Amino acid sequence: MNWLVAFPEIALSVFAMAILLAGVFTRETVSFQLSSMLSLGALLLTAGCVVASPQGIGFGGLFVADAFSRFSQILILAAAALAIILSLDFNRQQDGMARSEFPVLILFATIGMMIMVGASNLITLYLGLELQSLALYVIAAFARDTLRSAEAGLKYFVLGSLASGLLLYGMSLTYGFSGTTDFAQIAAALTSGTPSAGLVIGMVFVLSGLVFKVAAVPFHMWSPDVYEGAPSSVTALLGSAPKVAALALLIRVMIGPFGHLVGQWQLLVEIISIASLILGALAPLVQTNIKRLMAYSSIGHIGYALMGLAAGTAAGTTATLIYLATYVFMTLGAFGVIVAMRQSGRPVEKITDLAGLGHNDGALALGMTVFMLSMAGVPPLSGFFGKLYVFLAAIQSGLWTLAVIGVITSVIGAYYYLRIVKIMYFDTPVLAFDRRAPSLSFVVAVSGIATVFFILVAGPVTTAAQAAASALLG
Repeated sequence: MNWLVAFPEIALSVFAMAILLAGVFTRETVSFQLSSMLSLGALLLTAGCVVASPQGIGFGGLFVADAFSRFSQILILAAAALAIILSLDFNRQQDGMARSEFPVLILFATIGMMIMVGASNLITLYLGLELQSLALYVIAAFARDTLRSAEAGLKYFVLGSLASGLLLYGMSLTYGFSGTTDFAQIAAALTSGTPSAGLVIGMVFVLSGLVFKVAAVPFHMWSPDVYEGAPSSVTALLGSAPKVAALALLIRVMIGPFGHLVGQWQLLVEIISIASLILGALAPLVQTNIKRLMAYSSIGHIGYALMGLAAGTAAGTTATLIYLATYVFMTLGAFGVIVAMRQSGRPVEKITDLAGLGHNDGALALGMTVFMLSMAGVPPLSGFFGKLYVFLAAIQSGLWTLAVIGVITSVIGAYYYLRIVKIMYFDTPVLAFDRRAPSLSFVVAVSGIATVFFILVAGPVTTAAQAAASALLG
């Protein structure tokens, strides 16, 4: 048993348990701050372990550490760390949220995400997925004295349970018709002859369960309500790290064990991508709440990321990984601005509350402008490169319809992104936001630098993504 391949996950688990105990034995007034700082340190040390730990297969083939999992895990750890930093000031000002359990729950969710992207067996897949989900259900309802937060957590839990049921049913069919839960053996069973109808149906159910986790159409219904109802610091987490983990897991499952059925699932993924693109372009046009707009925007971005998976090639996988790398920072940066939206100590969430931000807080407005333009795909920002790579992958695979629809929806989406910029700079100023904390400025600055200067690191990121895709496709 080569347990060293899972050393980062083991180390983070030990850190999480130790921080949980540290929070219990300290005063309530300092435990949240202490737990948050220790959690950030744990994530940093875990990232070092990810880089330094050996690659290979461990635990009897249940878990794999390769370039693909390492690339995804670094993104997940970065997103989780920035989400904790965003929560430092927000949670202290929100009644009942400045508790030591909050960053610890993020750590446990992160452990689940890291297990997900390293799964090489259906059992490990489900273990990691549920570890992530159970922690996120609690985090979504963490403001327990707020009706909206409790409603968000309940909706997320109920619909998440439905998705888990679909996934389990698909796994049982896959096991029943292939005789194994190991990814490599499932792939071997599919190449040995014509796949049975039961195995294809099992694949469809597995795909459906995983599509829910990325909030793609038609399993997106939970996303806008949960985004709006959950506290803003929680929404920042939900919109970043879990999306990376779920999409990476979806790629590993569809390209790995079900890779030989690409002819059966390619059209299905293409349809999901098109539907997500259309909804993500049209639904935000009528939104008045900035968090609901970001929810629908994320659905559209998942549609673009799925274009790479629909291609079913190494270039498509590379493109999706690059897109995820750009998506994490521009999303967390935008949520950094949303978390800073407080007036007289009260969070505000209306798009119109951004009116005059360019006059009241030029730096924050500049950051939001960068993130909105990047999401619209304006060069030379990072979002442009993400869309460029997925469009090229789709065209190279002959998916012209998907590429054309992607371009059209990108143009439509630019309208509501530019509308936010217009509101910030040209609408009549309203009451200025409260003085923002240094932690929020740090996240916005880091995300802004990563978004603006992505062109300088596009080469190394592309090389790392290509190595990750090659490791997955063998």
